[in-house]
Amino acid sequence: MTEEWISKTAKKRQMDELQDLGMALTKLSDQTIKKIGLPEDLLQAIKDYKKITSNGATKRQAQYIGRLMRDIDATPIRAFLAQLAGENQAYNAFLQRVEQMRTRLIEKDDALTQFITDYPHADASTLRTLVRNTRKEQAENKPPKHFRALYQEIKNIMQSTDNTEESEDLYKEPDA
Repeated sequence: MTEEWISKTAKKRQMDELQDLGMALTKLSDQTIKKIGLPEDLLQAIKDYKKITSNGATKRQAQYIGRLMRDIDATPIRAFLAQLAGENQAYNAFLQRVEQMRTRLIEKDDALTQFITDYPHADASTLRTLVRNTRKEQAENKPPKHFRALYQEIKNIMQSTDNTEESEDLYKEPDA
């Protein structure tokens, strides 16, 4: 088996790209990083980087993170970061459908009946209460507490109907 020859410049570019990917991980919260499933040594290196204040030390730690990144498959990390960045078009389209449904439910009385027909597992009384409270909240110019709760309820209902493995991966909400 012969390996394909890669120039020194291309190798350096790959290493820099992995280091940049590692630096993107340092900007995430600890809970978000744990969801990626990184190896323990890389996870510890990222935590250490966050604690360092010296400029020279941060540069060395960034290089160390880049070195550790070379030993793992970076594809799942890229996909996770892309989803966090909002580049996942399917997830964005899903969130837009949820937003449109919320708007319809607030504006039209018959939209609730149609929604319950489309999603029979939905709790009609909860939705009815949330829609009513949202309308009242908007009429009185109050903070959007029920408006947000209605969005979450609709999103949960719409997510639960998509039971294919691919859909579940697309609709997981990223934590920033």
